[in-house]
Amino acid sequence: MKIALMDSGIGLLAATAAVRRLRPDADLVLSLDPDGMPWGPRTPEDLTRRALVVAEAAAAREPDALIIGCNTATVHALPAIRARLEPGIPVVGTVPAIKPAAAGGGPVAIWATPATTGSPYQRGLIEKFADGVKVTEVPCWGLAEAVEYAEETAIEAAVAAAAELTPDDVTTVVLGCTHYELVAERIRAAVQRPGTAPLVLHGSAGAVAAQALRRIGEQPAPDASAEGTLTVLLSGREGELPEAALHYAEGRLLPAVTPLPDRA
Repeated sequence: MKIALMDSGIGLLAATAAVRRLRPDADLVLSLDPDGMPWGPRTPEDLTRRALVVAEAAAAREPDALIIGCNTATVHALPAIRARLEPGIPVVGTVPAIKPAAAGGGPVAIWATPATTGSPYQRGLIEKFADGVKVTEVPCWGLAEAVEYAEETAIEAAVAAAAELTPDDVTTVVLGCTHYELVAERIRAAVQRPGTAPLVLHGSAGAVAAQALRRIGEQPAPDASAEGTLTVLLSGREGELPEAALHYAEGRLLPAVTPLPDRA
């Protein structure tokens, strides 16, 4: 079994680690775009063009499924990528976990990039899944970029700034950018108020990994032999994980890059 994941940068690590935990025997292909990152400031059309190139680089390695490990790319490029690759390769997007968060009754805060905060896409998810629940959209200025480069001081400052914008009565936080899952416990510590119930965090990585297995008719097998290989593509070129990836537990979970078997 081979699962591919794509993103402009290391935001895909959370979903990658989730796949690795569910199926340590799966071969993994990570397709990143260092030549074109960040994707967030790009127009939807330009982002879709970049995402298609990255998706096709992953598809050339003949995976059984492709995960788009990026909320922004899912919003803008999922239809185009599915049109290009399906039904041959099932494509799974990443959607903020607003539905399960709202099921807890709230109040809920959605931490997301400034571009996503207040967007018609996110507002639509809130209207569909969180009707009647108090929801606060929190723009997290600079957090994804700080996480991407493992800049400790910038991460600390961005988390603190977003926490200041988060109401004191919030019981649940949706991590609406895949990068944020890499610093989830820092976010928890910054938002948790003394004397209140433990804060609930909702990311998407686990659900996305499970959905990818369902799409290809596989079951979780966390006790399988850890024989899965790892291939990293950097704007289509085979390479290594960015050094910043090893700053996070999710990155350290992955083995050193191992060549896949010859496809000849």
